[in-house]
Amino acid sequence: MYTRKGDAGTTSLYSGVRVEKDDPGIEVCGSIDELSASLGMVRTEGLPPQFEPLIVRIQQELISFCTDIVSGSATISPEHIWKLESEIDRMAPGLPPLSQFIIPGDNRISAMLHLSRTICRRAERRLVTLFRTRHKLPHLVVYLNRLSDLLFVMARKVSETVPQS
Repeated sequence: MYTRKGDAGTTSLYSGVRVEKDDPGIEVCGSIDELSASLGMVRTEGLPPQFEPLIVRIQQELISFCTDIVSGSATISPEHIWKLESEIDRMAPGLPPLSQFIIPGDNRISAMLHLSRTICRRAERRLVTLFRTRHKLPHLVVYLNRLSDLLFVMARKVSETVPQS
């Protein structure tokens, strides 16, 4: 399906307002969309079963995240951040201390989680740029920061539990 409405380099927000496709808010939402798609790829790879509902929940939260960006509302709350922190606290015990930088690639799932983490970090940088000129919802930066931490911990956990490629 095509509408041709974006052929001039603009896109429509939920409100119907048209903005340039390289608008900072669209940049953030594009990175969030890419993050969700990368997490979808992770889900197709035989993810350990305990991670499946968590990743689906995160993907649903990312939809709300973009709604917050384009509308200025606040559906993502400090409670969402607390849930991410709880997951990190649950998974981190038993992981060996880090003594060097991790080179992604122990196995496909872990490498894909690291890729998702880097996309999340890019979205966070784009969000900081957006907040220089527009409404600020500071907890959204914290949410992405914690999400990248969680993806890092998940990648490490998967490296230890899934056979190497």
